Amino acid sequence: MRELAVDRAAFKRWLELPALHDVDARLRMMDEFGEDYQQVLTLSSPPLELLAGPGESAALARLANTSMRELCARRPDRFPAFVAALPMNDPDATMTELAHAVDDLGARGVQVFTNVGGRPLDEPEFAPVFDEMARRDLPVWLHPARGAGFADYASEDTSAYEIWWALGWPYETSVAMARLVFSGLMERHPDIKIITHHLGAMIPYLEGRIGLGWSDQLGSRTAGDAYERLHRARLPRRPLEYFRRFYADTALSGSAIGTRCGLDFFGTDRVLFGTDCPFDPEGGPLYIRETIRVVDGLDITEAEREQIYHGTVRRLMRLD
Repeated sequence: MRELAVDRAAFKRWLELPALHDVDARLRMMDEFGEDYQQVLTLSSPPLELLAGPGESAALARLANTSMRELCARRPDRFPAFVAALPMNDPDATMTELAHAVDDLGARGVQVFTNVGGRPLDEPEFAPVFDEMARRDLPVWLHPARGAGFADYASEDTSAYEIWWALGWPYETSVAMARLVFSGLMERHPDIKIITHHLGAMIPYLEGRIGLGWSDQLGSRTAGDAYERLHRARLPRRPLEYFRRFYADTALSGSAIGTRCGLDFFGTDRVLFGTDCPFDPEGGPLYIRETIRVVDGLDITEAEREQIYHGTVRRLMRLD
């Protein structure tokens, strides 16, 4: 990352988190939560396409996936599975790496980011990834990608006060979900498994706005050619129904209110345990600890709690 990153300052925090790149530090941190605590490995942000161009990103993806597979083989008691990284700025290499990671390395899903170099995921170039994962019946992890260069106002060049992260990431995820819904992906693949980070971001909280305000009045704010395109793309079901088909993790930095909201929206069978480890003030264990506290405090049955902790993700990855 130090060698390849265009903006090295953007990775300051990543290089200061031992549990992100030091396996022994990660294992010591995990010991706090008992012998049966496990993690599914995913490559951390930033997206590979921000580190390297199409000529190099495929090699980085291969390195990442091979390395994660080796970690799983070395410590299956802690790392039962991994999720493949893809070089999304190289479409041919992406499909080659997807097949290699799943078929040869045993990846139980793939990770994509909410945009590819600023391009939306509903562009035709990226459709084969979703089509193939739907065919394989394995999940897609959807992680937000947004940096300080996404300005908050047209009059500015950069985002101030880290707004790009605190508010920008939930917005980014919500927009990506909307683009996938309105492009018809969830209609073409009704059983596709897409896991959204941060419990569906803004979508559960904005259920009413998305339903009565948007879904049921779609087109009322649009005119001209844009309206004609929107009308031609009209979906056979209420858009809100498609939003409920996503899956979502519990990585909300220990928010009990947000977790209850997301759980009410998606339902127990579409929510799975996730923490954002190790990006917390303690460098790893705090988010885990707080998320466990929240999940244990939910007014749900023990069977539903077990579903959130491990049942849903095992089912999605077909580990049973």
